[in-house]
Amino acid sequence: MKLPSLGLACLLALSARADDWTQFRGPAGNGIATGPKLPTKLDTGSVTWAVDLPGRGLSSPVIIGDRVFVTASSGARQDRLHVLCFNLADGSLRWERQFWATGRTMTHEKISAATPSPASDGRRIFAIFSSNDCAALDLDGDLLWYRGLGRDYPNASNSLGMSSSLVVAEGVLVAQVENDSESFTAGLDAATGLNRWKIDRPKKANWTSPSLLKGADGRTLVALQSSKGVAVVEPATGKTVWSYDDGASTVPSTTVSDGKLYVPSQGLTVLEPAATGQPPKQLWRSSQMRPGTSSPLVLGDRVFTMNDGGILSCADATDGKRLWQLRLKGPFSATPVSAGGFLYCVNEKGLVQVVDPSKPDGVVVSELDLAQAVIGTPSIAAGSLFVRSDGKLWRIGRDSAL
Repeated sequence: MKLPSLGLACLLALSARADDWTQFRGPAGNGIATGPKLPTKLDTGSVTWAVDLPGRGLSSPVIIGDRVFVTASSGARQDRLHVLCFNLADGSLRWERQFWATGRTMTHEKISAATPSPASDGRRIFAIFSSNDCAALDLDGDLLWYRGLGRDYPNASNSLGMSSSLVVAEGVLVAQVENDSESFTAGLDAATGLNRWKIDRPKKANWTSPSLLKGADGRTLVALQSSKGVAVVEPATGKTVWSYDDGASTVPSTTVSDGKLYVPSQGLTVLEPAATGQPPKQLWRSSQMRPGTSSPLVLGDRVFTMNDGGILSCADATDGKRLWQLRLKGPFSATPVSAGGFLYCVNEKGLVQVVDPSKPDGVVVSELDLAQAVIGTPSIAAGSLFVRSDGKLWRIGRDSAL
């Protein structure tokens, strides 16, 4: 069927741009933006817009073209689930969809039902909540499918709430639903929401998120981190390609950079994948580089970790030798993100601190106080930093091309 020229133009307008932020920690899952540089001297004039959000939420914003997507949860029981779409240019609400939770919504008071971050393949937005409700919508907000994984698997929950974010690869949405009881990871068909595969996982509460990497043959693989270690699986089948079985954290997630896996394991352990079916090679391990809640970030030949108190540690990515430490104003839960060689670190009180890591021992070059509690990791797109609290979503900076 031939598309009308207007329809084709609309599709092109909705196509993912190179600097879109499609999931937790960005399209590569490494927290690094490749598009226009962000402002580094932040002040109140750096805020392009700020909009109110309903309910609560820790999930990172997803940015596709001229649209910003975010999830939230509201109600005394956090059982009202929201997916919202804002216009990138001015923050005006484009559409909002609401759903009733079908699974457990009780969480620790610090988090909420809208803790896991959504993901996009550039054509659809996929949202999951702590209740294990999973929804797929097109970019105009039309519902494509809805799965109540908490209804299908009623024992899949934990007392503090779920937080694992989604990744999508090869037409499969990977949902890590790991807990003390009915623990599993599922590969859902992105078009229908039905199970392509479902594998049993270690029975222990786990708040880490999947990471994408390239295999030796160039195909996309998914790294699943748990208390047991890391299992690398095929997104199409869930088949394990290789595994690392020396334990890992259940809070900060693995970061992939230059084909290597930086795993929060016994401090920080760096793995180089081997041939299919063979164990990975351990390149180095450093107890001094142990991350807190934040996940590691690798920038060029440097690796950075943040502890909960706000100590930013920098090490040589080739051997793990710690080079310097910088005390920031903490505490921290959010993972730092990077653009233009600078680090953007947002503490739990909503203070944005911009760090120049190229200076000896690192230097804070500016600060911006948003004056609201921020627990979730920010996102970067269109020359801007997007930060959300329970109550607000901010765009800081502006793409000069817009």
